[in-house]
Amino acid sequence: MRDRKSWNVPSSTFAKNTFNPIRNIVENLQIVPHPDKPMIALSIGDPTVFGNLKPAPEVIEAVVEATRKGSCNGYVSSTGMEDARSAVAKYCRVEGKVELSPKDVILCSGCSCALDLCITALCGPGQTLLVPRPGFPIYRTLAEGLGVVVKDYNLLPERNWEVDLEMLEACIDEQTAAIVVNNPSNPCGSVYTRAHLLGILEVAARNKVPIIADEIYDHFVFEGQEYHAIASLTDEVPVLSCGGLTKRFLVPGWRMGWITINDRNNVFEQEVRKGLQSLSQRIIGSNTLVQGALPSILANTPPSFFTDTLTVIQANAEMSYSVLREVPGLCPVMPQGAMYMMVGVEMASFPALKNDLDFVERLISEESVFCLPGKCFDFPNYVRIVLTVPDQQLREACNRIADFCARHHASAHALAHAHTNGHVNGSVCEAEAFNNKVEKALVVEVESVSE
Repeated sequence: MRDRKSWNVPSSTFAKNTFNPIRNIVENLQIVPHPDKPMIALSIGDPTVFGNLKPAPEVIEAVVEATRKGSCNGYVSSTGMEDARSAVAKYCRVEGKVELSPKDVILCSGCSCALDLCITALCGPGQTLLVPRPGFPIYRTLAEGLGVVVKDYNLLPERNWEVDLEMLEACIDEQTAAIVVNNPSNPCGSVYTRAHLLGILEVAARNKVPIIADEIYDHFVFEGQEYHAIASLTDEVPVLSCGGLTKRFLVPGWRMGWITINDRNNVFEQEVRKGLQSLSQRIIGSNTLVQGALPSILANTPPSFFTDTLTVIQANAEMSYSVLREVPGLCPVMPQGAMYMMVGVEMASFPALKNDLDFVERLISEESVFCLPGKCFDFPNYVRIVLTVPDQQLREACNRIADFCARHHASAHALAHAHTNGHVNGSVCEAEAFNNKVEKALVVEVESVSE
């Protein structure tokens, strides 16, 4: 027996390797808002936080009814109730392209749990997971805790954040276990065309690499766009699709996610299906009250609810884009869906600001507007804004961003420098004349970026 004379309780290797970059970055930001301006947080990916977007009454009533029935209070199968899995199979099927049965569905405690199970089932220590850049950092957090190597493949802002297919293929080697494809995208708000998804699938098929599809924003697309489940476009590539109620149904705190196993050639049959079932037993299933309500939620939520939600978010996207694209030094990329916009920051245009982190900190201290820096998504010189904020607050936030940029833009600094020289080297009259010229120039610049 080991003689223990003092306490020595280290954390596990898994815990030490688990790291959430967003939490780390945000917790180290100097968040000190301007005392005279109410904070407007454009950083929170929770559509419910401002209270302007609420779940449909039918969704609420379904959970109330499941509670009243009294039959959803105990343990159920770790993969979920049969009726609930059947409802998800029906919801996710694409006629003639994706046919699912209850055995193809695993219910999870939110989409993050679904991603965790998929990554853990497909990837082992030393193997490689390919993830999008910019991308949601949970992929890296989940993989690196397991000792899985993460490789980024780039998304191209000039092409509405499409995948750099040549780079994607170049990243693949013998150790590549899976490719994560996020569509529609967080943080980009991109929605891939059928043709582009087929291009991704061609790379996966050619190299025999399965796909983990993060489709939590399924059908969350703006007018004129079309959502395609990637599994509906292939007969060859096995796909584990992750979804849930979180975003589209506006109930992220209910923690209801799912995995659908799309495997027409039985590639997952021998080991992966069994592995997913075993892994689901670690948490003994997801919330049973929501499971009990799931068939009603998926069948009875009216289409008008989704349309109304998207109308609000698309209008916010268009308004934000129209304001920010006129701001010197900013390059917003108009989203096509989801609820985010990435805004490029030409840091050379803001000589007093060091990087996107400094941009965010100064924006908070001067204007009480909080965006997430691109570093959170491994994509510096960008910021991400959330589009679920009430219209009036979002408009105010965009105008404050415009004012902030006008103050710090290189042209403003050049004018200020020239103004100083006018006082030093010229007569008083010359200085006053120059001062008036500077004031007018600054007014024009501020007005031009604030419209």
